[in-house]
Amino acid sequence: MSVLDIAREEIRTMQPYSSARMEASGGQIFLNANESAWPPTGDMGQGRNRYPDPQPEELLTALAELYGVRQEQLLVTRGSDEAIDLLVRAFCRAGRDAILIQPPTFGMYSVCARIQDAKVVDVPLAANFTLDVDAVLAAWTPAVKLVFVCTPNNPTGQVITRAQLEKLALALRDRALLVVDEAYVEFCDGGSVTDLIEGHENLAVLRTLSKAWALAGARIGSLLANAGVIDMLRRILPPYPLPSPCVDAALMALSGWGQANARERIATVCEQRAQIGAQLAALPGVRAVLPSQANFLAVRFDDAGTVYKCLLAAGIVVRDISRYPGLGDALRITVGMPQENARVLAVLQGAFA
Repeated sequence: MSVLDIAREEIRTMQPYSSARMEASGGQIFLNANESAWPPTGDMGQGRNRYPDPQPEELLTALAELYGVRQEQLLVTRGSDEAIDLLVRAFCRAGRDAILIQPPTFGMYSVCARIQDAKVVDVPLAANFTLDVDAVLAAWTPAVKLVFVCTPNNPTGQVITRAQLEKLALALRDRALLVVDEAYVEFCDGGSVTDLIEGHENLAVLRTLSKAWALAGARIGSLLANAGVIDMLRRILPPYPLPSPCVDAALMALSGWGQANARERIATVCEQRAQIGAQLAALPGVRAVLPSQANFLAVRFDDAGTVYKCLLAAGIVVRDISRYPGLGDALRITVGMPQENARVLAVLQGAFA
């Protein structure tokens, strides 16, 4: 049995849209896409009067090398959000199928499912926000086509071990696609599970350039999976998902110079995470700082609402995560520049004085 057998038959068999850019190979005069023949003012030779390549070869090459996969195992999307949406639409029949998540976790999994009218099966994280693999497997039903796992998890920051993910992939073989969201993996002590894709046809991995690579505004995400899943999702990908300026920004970030800068900043974030975590934990009014392997800290306060307002009054915006189960007293604080982190601590020290 192939993992594609659990996807929607109408998606597997549909004829994808053929964009004008797909017909352009070898062309010199392009009169097939109803584009302007003239570039826009200030174009400076960028050719932005032309539609971009749906999956630019140069970007595919750079990302495949970065993530250690073959190009046919890679789909570039507008952030990870688009990849999540594509997966739900491809695998879940409206009103019949379901996804499985472990709250508290990233909210877009359930949002995309509900837009598709797919059910959301919740298996809450266990004590200390750890994953209970046996509980996840016990909750699986034939309706569940996708199991989303976020590691490091957002908004708690904890990591799911490689052994747990392998156990899930093996147990869900021929039953569901395991989607591992690694948006924050660059900040993690452990590595990616991308290398497991070769041995697990039902494993997909989400990656992004939004966090460690500082390209949140460019919206460049990737789905890594077996070639069959990637080929199927390309059928429902919009014709021109990647704006040319965003592709250019990604290629700059992935250059040798860009990668060196990114790794230096990642190291700084990890150092700052440890330092401010310890300093926050020592403040009166702070109940706990949750262990994190991401670029943020989830912090429990005696009065999270008051702390949020205090920081906002000082011009500091943090994330109120009190709506998440088990986090009613918590705020999520992104690790910023050293001077920004120092400002947060100073404001909190004054508030608790």
